[in-house]
Amino acid sequence: MTHAPSATLFHNPATLPPPVGYSHVVQSRGGRLIHVSGQAARDADGTLVGEGDFTAQLQQCFLNIQHALEAVGASMADLVKLNYFCDERVPQVALRSVVVVRDRFVNTQRPPASSFVVVKRLVRPEWLIEIEAVAHAAALEGSDA
Repeated sequence: MTHAPSATLFHNPATLPPPVGYSHVVQSRGGRLIHVSGQAARDADGTLVGEGDFTAQLQQCFLNIQHALEAVGASMADLVKLNYFCDERVPQVALRSVVVVRDRFVNTQRPPASSFVVVKRLVRPEWLIEIEAVAHAAALEGSDA
């Protein structure tokens, strides 16, 4: 059985407002679709990183996403969607650091589609941010994907 090559296309239609740091539409074909569960600021031992420090927690969330993708042979360049869930206690001015930290990890020329939701609280009161990710990567050799 042959498979069509994987392709990821990023679109920003002129009929939508200009995006700021994200793509409106990401289309994937072939390859592997990878879903990463919401990542909070916990290290490999489960210890909270950056208690009370929003930027440190963001950094750890992205590191966790990177580790998750690498574990299945994908990379941050394969990201197509990010969903952010931010605790309402985080001051509006601190949200500027989201783009700064994110841009250290993603392809800024083809940023993933994104949603950012402010929530009453996350599962653990010490968590300030949780990030889910979806990636689209090439099929692994010898795989049916």
